[in-house]
Amino acid sequence: MKRSSMGRRSALAAPLAVAAVGALAFGSAAAAPTEAPTAAPVAAPAVASATTALPSVDMARVLAAAQVEPRCGDKAGLADNASTKLVQSALTSKSISTSVDGWYGNGTTSAYATWQRRQGYSGIDANGLPGVSSLTTLGTNRFTVAHKVSTGSRSSSYGGKRVNDRTRQMLQAADNLLPRWNFSLTQGSYNPGGVSASAGTHDGGGVVDISVGGLSDAQRWQQVKALRTVGFAAWLRTPAQGFSYHIHAVAIGDPDIWQKDGGHVARDQVCDYYIGKNGLASHAADNTPSSYRVPFTWWERYKGL
Repeated sequence: MKRSSMGRRSALAAPLAVAAVGALAFGSAAAAPTEAPTAAPVAAPAVASATTALPSVDMARVLAAAQVEPRCGDKAGLADNASTKLVQSALTSKSISTSVDGWYGNGTTSAYATWQRRQGYSGIDANGLPGVSSLTTLGTNRFTVAHKVSTGSRSSSYGGKRVNDRTRQMLQAADNLLPRWNFSLTQGSYNPGGVSASAGTHDGGGVVDISVGGLSDAQRWQQVKALRTVGFAAWLRTPAQGFSYHIHAVAIGDPDIWQKDGGHVARDQVCDYYIGKNGLASHAADNTPSSYRVPFTWWERYKGL
């Protein structure tokens, strides 16, 4: 039986105590702020002239670019350049060095992490990927934030494993495209060092492994397609690649993608997916049959935001 729609639509906000526990779990001080909001964030009042409105930063597009472009280079198809330039310009106004060119590369990632640390964030909350709170503060008197991306609670669950609330909603939406079965996770998120073969990809949020036991080949690929449709970079892992059969999925645009050792494997898997690669160290061609591929997207875009 499918899960209720009420579960899909549960509120993203989490109690403050849960957010604090999440921060402690990733090495932050108890009093340190967290980018995972505990309530619907309120933007700082914008100061603008009576005739000039502040420009808007599309947060969802900036996050997609921040996960594709550090390894893949500037990608015009993401249509983030105008928003990214606003972010870069705001960083330079804070005396944080970065190019103002619309390319959210490693330099801008490092610069944004510097901004997050200035705000008192650390660990997963200073990963160089904009969160609602830090981006809103950065934009004070300079830009507003549209298409906000919130992880919601970091202590939600789906298919028996821990995920954040955004990932839970994405999994439920993909599950709903497959009326004959439900996803069962073999590994969730926020699991630093949990499985050595995962190379740190599950240390932060937005990354899951899904069981395909008992499914036919066609059903496995249908699962991959459903996950990609709602905004995951997803691949079927196979024995030929050195794995038991399972699906590895990364929630594109999740601001909690993070690696404890400072690496960026999960982030760079989004780049591989964007250019049709397999998300493994080999960067070989994606093995997904063409009939199960879909255009690159992310959760907020899938929802029509």
